[in-house]
Amino acid sequence: MPELPEVETVVRSLAPIAGQRILNAEFRNLRILRGGDPERLSARLEGRRILAIQRYGKFIVTSMEGGGYLTIHLGMTGRLLLGADPGKHTHAIFTFDRATLLFDDSRQFGSVEFSEDFPRRVARLGPEPLEIPFDQFACALQRHKTRIKSLLLNQTFVRGVGNIYADEALFRAGIHPQALTQRIGRARARKLYDAIVAVLTEAIAAGGSSISDYVDAEGRQGFFQISHRVYQRTGQPCTACLTPIRRVIVTQRSSHFCPLCQKR
Repeated sequence: MPELPEVETVVRSLAPIAGQRILNAEFRNLRILRGGDPERLSARLEGRRILAIQRYGKFIVTSMEGGGYLTIHLGMTGRLLLGADPGKHTHAIFTFDRATLLFDDSRQFGSVEFSEDFPRRVARLGPEPLEIPFDQFACALQRHKTRIKSLLLNQTFVRGVGNIYADEALFRAGIHPQALTQRIGRARARKLYDAIVAVLTEAIAAGGSSISDYVDAEGRQGFFQISHRVYQRTGQPCTACLTPIRRVIVTQRSSHFCPLCQKR
């Protein structure tokens, strides 16, 4: 699933449509729509100008002139593509003044939703991990009693961190994914906070991680995957100590870690 760096990269690549007006919106698959039929949604979008395109965690929220928000979640395999030709996995086509935007999704776990008010499921998300002050992060960490990997995947704790960047941040912080949050003191919390910021910042600069379907709106792949130190490197030597990387399941998700470098 595209995580914060990938979605941020997509949002930045959508800059050409900011300020343009939606001339037509065509929806070919009801499964991706939330709370509306295609004809009604097309009518509500037609003629609305894009004021801003922003990322909230893993969500893309587009605010419209005159009110209203178009919210897109890419799911597992969703892609937004500017100027591409429609294909068998194209489920929505947005025609603008000077551009065409496709929503492709082979597994159909993504979604498109329009609301007059700011979307509730986005408003319920936790703070932005690149903006939350350390003291707030540390206090929130101590309020929970769970495995640290589980907490990092909880989008009400911080928004946008997923499996890839949780694994990478925990490795850099030297914290085992199954470590209990109540046993992580302030010094280790600081290391984790700094690691999360560093990993996300570096991944955004690299255009995200292209592991399967992910590309930005211009069709460009990211290259942060070549910098992964533990994610999907089971059995390969740790980049720090050469111990083979291991894999465990935490919250029904694969977690990759070094058994020597990362402590409980």
